[in-house]
Amino acid sequence: MKHSINKIFTNLGIYLLFVLLFATLALLLVAEQNLSVKKIDNLNNQKKIVSTLIKLQKEDLELALIQFNGKSTQLIFETEKLRNLYEYDFTQQYIFNNSDEYNADLTKLTLLTKLFNSSADEYYIEYTQERESIKAEAINKKNLLDAYYTINEHIDTMMIKDIGYANEKFYFIEKIVIFFFLVILISSLWFRNRLSHIYKDILFLYSVEKGKKNYDIFSEEVDAISLRMKRKTVITDNPAMIDQVTGINNNKGLVSSYSEKKGMKDSNFTSITVIEIDDFSKSNRAFSQELTQAILKKVAFTISLHEQATDVIARTDYNQFTIVLSRASKEQSYKDIEILRQSINELKFNVPNKGTTNITVSGGFIVKPNNTHLEEALRNAKEILKFAQKNGKNRIAQTRDVAQSEL
Repeated sequence: MKHSINKIFTNLGIYLLFVLLFATLALLLVAEQNLSVKKIDNLNNQKKIVSTLIKLQKEDLELALIQFNGKSTQLIFETEKLRNLYEYDFTQQYIFNNSDEYNADLTKLTLLTKLFNSSADEYYIEYTQERESIKAEAINKKNLLDAYYTINEHIDTMMIKDIGYANEKFYFIEKIVIFFFLVILISSLWFRNRLSHIYKDILFLYSVEKGKKNYDIFSEEVDAISLRMKRKTVITDNPAMIDQVTGINNNKGLVSSYSEKKGMKDSNFTSITVIEIDDFSKSNRAFSQELTQAILKKVAFTISLHEQATDVIARTDYNQFTIVLSRASKEQSYKDIEILRQSINELKFNVPNKGTTNITVSGGFIVKPNNTHLEEALRNAKEILKFAQKNGKNRIAQTRDVAQSEL
């Protein structure tokens, strides 16, 4: 059964949205887990404030009053802050449903805070105003200590409960993360497998060779394209289009292949280069027929190594080859032709009685305007080729080289 690329990419889009939502959820859960830490810190801070309030020095009355007013106000503020923190703890409220218990603890903490502040007020402020007796001071101190132990005990109880809530939340988050990790892992491997098959299908269509006739196409769309391609005449299977010596296109094959491929990359620049093997012609046969054919085959093979799916290569004369490139820029086309020339120049052949020899080529390179026919562009390239041969050979000349020489 063939698989739809459209459906796979639709599912991939949904999967990526799912990953984004999970990442957002994970971020919110981490933020909520941080609330538990803040609540514990808040309760610890309240314990410190309460502990400070029972240790104020009464010898310096003014300083004691200032400290008492500040700390008692801060204690009330911390309790309200704790209530505000809980409003954003949605997991505790809606999943573990402990709102009633926690609110009851907060209400009790508020009452105990008021009681403690009242006891501290009697112990510090009334003492400074009335200069109470030693007996009254002892009673007020006992009341303050009782209030201190009571609120301290309740804060400890709330801290223990908060630690329990945090543990419950942690295990809950752990299960969610493990579950989503497994889902994402399995989905990622599944999509990786699907995309790998799609890429292989694309390579199958992209391939200019014939070595994949038994390839089992994975996707519906590529299968449909392949069937349409099979209905067309395959140029490389038509002997009339093939040069018998090199196995690449001849003149007819060049024209036919160019007609089929010229619309494959409309946004690219099309360059035409005619290259000719130097000192190698019908009238000047420096080598035996067997070696001549070996050289032509090797040059054609070297050119084909640089061929892309949108390119066209052909042997268009005895020692002449035409190369049509489609590239994103003029500079890239010329650079690729230069690399090709250098690759051919590196070829070495053993010539009887002469030793090893290198093959060099000269070429004429032009960028074909959209409104110029192939035949006219070929004529222009051949003219530039003649210029290259007259000016040192073993080089690829361009239109600007000819223009500069005429200045």
